[in-house]
Amino acid sequence: MEFEAYFDQLKGKTVAVIGIGVSNRPLIELLLEKGIEVTACDKKSKEALGTIAEELESKGCHLKLGEDYLEGLTQDIIFRTPGMRPDLPQLTAAVAQGSKLTSEMEVFFEVCPCQKIAVTGSDGKTTTTTIISELLKAEGKTVHLGGNIGHPLLCDTPKMTVTDVAVLELSSFQLMTMSQSSDIAVTTNLSPNHLDVHKDYQEYIDAKANIFTHQTAQGVSVFNADNDDTVKQAMHAKGDVRWFSRKKTVENGVYLKDGVIYDAVCGKSKAIMKASDIKLPGIHNVENYMAAFAAMQGLVSYETMEQVARTFGGVEHRIELVRERNGVRWYNDSIASSPSRTIAGLNSFNQKVILIAGGKDKGVPFDALGPVVNQHVKAMILCGATADAIEKATTQAENYDPEQISIQTVYDYPSAVAAADALAKEGDVVILSPASTSFDRFANFMERGRVFKELVNAL
Repeated sequence: MEFEAYFDQLKGKTVAVIGIGVSNRPLIELLLEKGIEVTACDKKSKEALGTIAEELESKGCHLKLGEDYLEGLTQDIIFRTPGMRPDLPQLTAAVAQGSKLTSEMEVFFEVCPCQKIAVTGSDGKTTTTTIISELLKAEGKTVHLGGNIGHPLLCDTPKMTVTDVAVLELSSFQLMTMSQSSDIAVTTNLSPNHLDVHKDYQEYIDAKANIFTHQTAQGVSVFNADNDDTVKQAMHAKGDVRWFSRKKTVENGVYLKDGVIYDAVCGKSKAIMKASDIKLPGIHNVENYMAAFAAMQGLVSYETMEQVARTFGGVEHRIELVRERNGVRWYNDSIASSPSRTIAGLNSFNQKVILIAGGKDKGVPFDALGPVVNQHVKAMILCGATADAIEKATTQAENYDPEQISIQTVYDYPSAVAAADALAKEGDVVILSPASTSFDRFANFMERGRVFKELVNAL
């Protein structure tokens, strides 16, 4: 369906948009501009929303705010916010009475006029998504980057042409109810995550699978050959399956051998570049590049792949060098909201670091993190609800040696930065890599990272 046709058929119907956050505000304003009756629902009070509430009301938007914001939904169309489960009792009741439940991303898939390339996974999806967009831009393509990466694309659709490319990062929450898949789908890896929202790990895996399960035989799916759960998923792919691996040779896809990244098509391999020439640190970024290269097989030249890998400096909040002060390098890895993310961050350095970690608990175990902390960390500063769990995982690991690592717990981030600064000596690395979500103290990981950077730059 075309963009205008979709919104034309909404005229005369009522629409509810749940969540007046960054991703939904452009949608609310677009619906209002199209003359559609909109009710914006949010748990926050009018006072907490500030000027945005008055601005929306001035444009004719109805507001349903406060603790009961989901009660009594009767609108014809209900747009849920990505982080909200679709089976909440209030939403189920509305659907039973005839409401249609959808989301900004689902509608975008309906109306997008160009090729869609999407990336999901437990770790590495933002960097991989961004690398793909950088590769395509370097080849001269007009690229629209969005999804879970922070920019909603539905409102940009009128500016897109059939020769453009939409490159999307998709979360498990966005994928839960998707009934369409992208033309090229990438799954970086799978490990337990977001178990505070998903019923169990299987539901999380099943949601992720929607990125490729609705493809036709013409679709392309890229999987991690080194991850057991993505290998199992690949058995259900309908289109062309490509692999990436840093541990084994693959017949179709991209692999690492003797420090060189190779591209393989039907068993015939060609060297792309040395892994050591990639600007971003860490073996996990080698994997991110291999995933992106596999997705771009036949669309981007090897020369472009190497040029982007040599020059691209990375994404904010992902092992981002904040500053070097008195010979100490400070890194912001606020995106690390899970133990597996922090493990990847710690493995990026060839020396023991000073780690700042902790945050909100989302139900993920820290057992695997403890041994890695003992191996790669010489001092750990903890704050937040998960501080005790991270310390317990560290001290109960078999390789724990109290002579080799100091652990302290502080109240807040100013105290954490001050403690790290007091410990750090010339040549040291300090990294914020929380292994936990930010929602105990911050709106999101971006705000957490910005606060950390401000504190570090103020030293």
